[in-house]
Amino acid sequence: MSAAGTYTPKPGAAPLPRMIAAQAALETKMLLRNGEQLLLTVIIPTLLLVLFSAVDIVDTGKGEAVDFLAPGILALAVMSTAFTGQAIATGFERRYGVLKRLGASPLPRWGLMTAKTLSVLVTEVMQVVLVTVIAFALGWSPHGNPFAVLLLLVLGTAAFSGLGLLMAGTLKAEATLAAANLVFLLLLMGGGVIVPLDKFPDAARTLLGLLPISALSDGLRDVLQHGAGMPWGDLGILAVWAVLGLGAAAKFFRWE
Repeated sequence: MSAAGTYTPKPGAAPLPRMIAAQAALETKMLLRNGEQLLLTVIIPTLLLVLFSAVDIVDTGKGEAVDFLAPGILALAVMSTAFTGQAIATGFERRYGVLKRLGASPLPRWGLMTAKTLSVLVTEVMQVVLVTVIAFALGWSPHGNPFAVLLLLVLGTAAFSGLGLLMAGTLKAEATLAAANLVFLLLLMGGGVIVPLDKFPDAARTLLGLLPISALSDGLRDVLQHGAGMPWGDLGILAVWAVLGLGAAAKFFRWE
């Protein structure tokens, strides 16, 4: 006969790390099951890499086109996941009351945002691996400091995540959908991803160089294509955007 209390339930929240891990796994599965987000975060960047590497449409300067394009596509992959995809998904979760309900669960709100960030990072790892494999197949020859690349990707993720959450937490879902896609297209064309910034007029080039996508793509290109050391200027721009974006998101984000 079992001792009294052996099968007594112990209701209560799971340990915080387990809750965050479970929510991060759920967020990642939802992202990968969403066909529109998958198109935006995975298919479009890889198609652009293959198309512009194989067809001489844009003058990318000396050397192989893929050596110029691959760092820019890596930057685009980060932006598509951390900014565009996260802004749209979070905006509609806010509209349908999902965030409000999750905010009332044992998982604290900062834990929910941590889980979303982990989901973004997991997705980005898969994107980076996919883009890298395709770029190698196209003849890419990267070199440079791996730590500098990692630091650029992390700061770029922080910058775009802050901006994405700020947009999702302040605009209506439909406005977020339209604005996030518009920003994606504008930064794709004017952020040094495919078209080199030196193709733009001097005044425009100076302003475009201060954008987070330009800093990320140029920094990755300096390291991976030109073998530069730590790109402190680009890292500084990304750090400023990260602080401003995350700070504004924390202050102005509305859960309802």
